[in-house]
Amino acid sequence: MRIMASAFISLDGVVQAPGGPQEDTDGGFAHGGWSQSFFDPEVVGGAFDDALRTADALLFGRRTWQTMAAAWPERAGDPFADRMNAITKYVVSTTLGEADLTWNNTTLIPGGEAVARLRELRAGGDGTALVMGSPTLVRTLLSEGLLDELRLIIMPVLLGGGKTIFPADGGLRTLKLVSTVTSDAGVQVCTYRTVAGTGTGADAETGTGAGADEG
Repeated sequence: MRIMASAFISLDGVVQAPGGPQEDTDGGFAHGGWSQSFFDPEVVGGAFDDALRTADALLFGRRTWQTMAAAWPERAGDPFADRMNAITKYVVSTTLGEADLTWNNTTLIPGGEAVARLRELRAGGDGTALVMGSPTLVRTLLSEGLLDELRLIIMPVLLGGGKTIFPADGGLRTLKLVSTVTSDAGVQVCTYRTVAGTGTGADAETGTGAGADEG
């Protein structure tokens, strides 16, 4: 199974709370909802729709899963919402239990087992697992060499700090740009594929760092 991540990202590499003011205020982040003024149905909406249309499963960290689980079941009847609710879902968490998995078709991956379980999923599954949001999880996937494709929806804005998806372990990782589309508002949708054998860093050596509970 291929693992693909899609992320709204600022020019200075911030992915925190693109959707709304209260989405994620960790660290005093005050710019929640920063992506909304750059949204257009054709380019930005099209990239989001295409990612979901081609996905066979969704993969989340705990925070993003809880946000989605609180919103999408109530929107049943809309084709996009129906797709979100019906698709297979995985959530990586150290705090959720089986009783918390109220969003249908969700499987829990315990945080302490995440790297091993994700390696198994990638080696033995079929199709594509899409990571939505979940910056801590994406960072771990990059650190461990488990991410096959990265779709960055780059907004022309500087946010001055916030959460990022990029590892800070000193590792050099090479990506290959395979497509890019630019909207009238200056948003660039850039799709990259990872190049095997270029990941280095402490997490890749130790097999740790799967703390995706907050992503």
